[in-house]
Amino acid sequence: MKNFHWLAAVAAVILVAPLVVPLSADARVGGGGSTGSRGSNTGAAPAPTRTAPTAAPIERSATPVQPATRPTTSTAQAAPATGGFFSRHPFLGGLMGGMLGAGLFGMLFGSGFGGGAGMFGLIFQLALIGGLAYLAVRLFRNRMAGQNGQRPAYAYAAAPPRLNEPPMMARSSVPLSGGTPSPVLAQLAVSAEDFSSFEKLLGDIQTAFSAGDLARLRTQVTPEMLGYFSEQLSGNASRGLENKVEQIKLEQGDLSEAWSEQGLDYATVAMRFSMLDYTRRMADGAIVDGNPTVRTEATEVWTFLRSTGGTWILSAIQQTA
Repeated sequence: MKNFHWLAAVAAVILVAPLVVPLSADARVGGGGSTGSRGSNTGAAPAPTRTAPTAAPIERSATPVQPATRPTTSTAQAAPATGGFFSRHPFLGGLMGGMLGAGLFGMLFGSGFGGGAGMFGLIFQLALIGGLAYLAVRLFRNRMAGQNGQRPAYAYAAAPPRLNEPPMMARSSVPLSGGTPSPVLAQLAVSAEDFSSFEKLLGDIQTAFSAGDLARLRTQVTPEMLGYFSEQLSGNASRGLENKVEQIKLEQGDLSEAWSEQGLDYATVAMRFSMLDYTRRMADGAIVDGNPTVRTEATEVWTFLRSTGGTWILSAIQQTA
């Protein structure tokens, strides 16, 4: 009889288990995704740190990521010239062919090779043919000299752009191939006070998100990030759920990179933090994901920005790859 009760309990678990809908373990702020903007570095990977050696690329951003383009030589310029001299210089070829044709025409009809002008016409035509031959030789020699490396000096007037340039180095404001100039990135010194602001924002943003306080979040994040958080909160509300993130503690943090561009300061920081992260049903308070008594850890890369003389706010969140 005892075995029967044990088997019945196991069968009940098996039947009920498929009805449980698994929820994302990353229900905290950001939803475990990589979103936001990092200025001109939005499409570039953050510099590796001890806390986060790698970071996932940003998946959603209001900043369009356009790969740098370099000037290319047109097909007509790049393709090597083929064929003989006269195929590359049709005007000269046609002129010489016409002269030869006129001479042969005169011979066939009894006027001599010189045509109707007799000996003087012959001498004139021979002089023209000789001049054309001399011009052809000069053009051929100049072409051979160009192929042997004798290029005009202006070809090296501008040095080629450097590849694999560190993201923190100052970059030229001259565009590679037209368009608007790229912003100049300058290194930025981050103080201990700035690090305290980053740590405080980590806790304050999580707390405001847990409370669904969009008005408070508006003062802590960029409008772009506020839109993503609002979308996440709306999704939870439509399912009758609320995410709670409590007792946030920064365990370890490293500066990845910091720079200034177009009147804004950016700082990307890798942070490993612990917290109580769980999701409950609003109707009855039942826990549907996570544990309100067991701490969990997460490692993320946050980017903060500020205007000159302003306060830091959050502009991007990236997960570790």
